[in-house]
Amino acid sequence: MATFKAVVRTPRKDGFYQVYIRVVHNTKPGYIKTDKIVTKQTVDKHGNINDPFVSEYCARMILRYADRLNRKDCAKWTVRQIIEYVTQDDEDICFSDYARLYIDRMVDRGQLRNAKNYKLALQHMERYYGTTKIMFGQLTAPQVNRWIVELEHTRRAKEMYPVCMRQVFRGVMDEYNDYDNGIIRIKTNPWGKVKIPQADRAEKKAISPEECRAFFAAPLPESRMVDPLPELGRDVAMMVLCLAGMNTIDIYELRKEDYHEGKICYRRAKTRKARNDEAYIEMRVEPVIMPLIEKYGAEAGEEYLLNFHKRFSTADSFNANVNTGIKQLCKSMGMPKEQWYSAYTFRHTWGTVAQNDCGATIAEVAFAMNHSHGYTVTRGYLRIDFTPAWELNAKVIDFIFFSTAKSKQGLARGVDEPADKLFRLTERVMVYARAYFRGEVLAEVSDIGFGTVDEVIAQLAGQLPDTIPAGCAVQFRIKNVDADREAVYERTKGKGF
Repeated sequence: MATFKAVVRTPRKDGFYQVYIRVVHNTKPGYIKTDKIVTKQTVDKHGNINDPFVSEYCARMILRYADRLNRKDCAKWTVRQIIEYVTQDDEDICFSDYARLYIDRMVDRGQLRNAKNYKLALQHMERYYGTTKIMFGQLTAPQVNRWIVELEHTRRAKEMYPVCMRQVFRGVMDEYNDYDNGIIRIKTNPWGKVKIPQADRAEKKAISPEECRAFFAAPLPESRMVDPLPELGRDVAMMVLCLAGMNTIDIYELRKEDYHEGKICYRRAKTRKARNDEAYIEMRVEPVIMPLIEKYGAEAGEEYLLNFHKRFSTADSFNANVNTGIKQLCKSMGMPKEQWYSAYTFRHTWGTVAQNDCGATIAEVAFAMNHSHGYTVTRGYLRIDFTPAWELNAKVIDFIFFSTAKSKQGLARGVDEPADKLFRLTERVMVYARAYFRGEVLAEVSDIGFGTVDEVIAQLAGQLPDTIPAGCAVQFRIKNVDADREAVYERTKGKGF
């Protein structure tokens, strides 16, 4: 086995000594030149180096060389081969292999949904590169940027997938690079020169109490199924809304032991692994959803509180079918497809109604919805009183289901008053309007003679370049100069213009 030692040889003309790592293998010596020099005063009569900084540096290098050499059977190598091997650049590491390990660790931590997104991101990147063995050396900034371009027609993936892969990259750098000891296996980081686009702005997530009332009062479409999905979607949406925005995965995973004394006590699946308080919350079950708890109650002897496990094998399958049922009901109501709801709509609605219509603060809403809101450490030490969350939940339920009060949200267009009552144009009004795509002004008009907003949008759309992909949203900012009022509209290429 080769041995290593920091040594000096003959002094240079300036009196300094060059520091080497001496390699001895099969009694044959060789030398690796370092970039360090020492003075005569730091070298004793036996040639040992007494400079602590240089000694520490050489010790790290020797440790690195020995570590690399221990991975190989080098008994028959020459000392020259030894030196060439230990001093060559580190062999490229497989990014794909590490990413799969990273995803497996997420699964082990219970982060199943996040792990699924990471897996989809990796699969898309591998399809782009044409291999399931992407090496770190292939992840250059230009190449990664070209991959992101392939995602530009997606709504969410163009931001989510690059963010996932960037997080994996950060993980491997933290694990493989030992900056304290000067061991750098991942030498370049392309992400500093990679521009990750923002996901398309989602359609409004919250709906008004007026729209809630209309949804839950709508007749179920006719079906020959014993358990039709629209009924399931409506009922679970009701549970989400009346349990302070509880996630569908948490509803699916409820055990009988989680329900006692009229309360549901659970740990939120999404964040329980990341919080000191394990995202624990207790929510009182209000009378309005007791019939649903009884309707979907599991049989005696069952582990789970509700019987959804008999129909759906996973929480993702349950969530997908709930959303399908909600959308089917929206369709039967005659709603445009782009306005159809999902289970998450009702979580956002609860928080919006609580803040806008029930006078709750942002902190109170966050507490009731079991957001971390920066106090997870403190919460881990306290026995929390959840009654404020219960009282706020009861207020939201009363406002939506047991009143006809109008919302302050301004989201009930078509329920209260037509939109043109809020922003109106006439042919005599001076209009200044701009069209934006990805934050850039691509069209502009300043003129009179427009009778409607649609006429302004049509004029701007005619100026837009053909390079805007179909399905992409464009924002139209229109100002009534005379009245000093402004409104923003969004249209999708291929649908709105």
